[in-house]
Amino acid sequence: MNKDIYASSNSTIISDLGKRYAEYRKRMGYTQKEVSEQTGLSVFTISSFESGASAGITLASLLKLLRAIESLEEVEKLLPELPLSAKELFKQNKMK
Repeated sequence: MNKDIYASSNSTIISDLGKRYAEYRKRMGYTQKEVSEQTGLSVFTISSFESGASAGITLASLLKLLRAIESLEEVEKLLPELPLSAKELFKQNKMK
């Protein structure tokens, strides 16, 4: 993926993710048909995503695809849980 991701369009980012997904899937030894059967998504949808032709994949579909390649935990990196603010920490300590 491009080092300066903010300079990339959403379509480019999704296209790059699709191509990377194909690499993961192949490395795990899964065919598109196997992923289709596992996720309930059509082979066409998977193929379109992997080829970069589909910039409209839904979040639900992406989660299904990540689950299929045993990478669902990577979603946590999208919006990691925020640590408590100093104000919240102070409140908690004060209540103890």
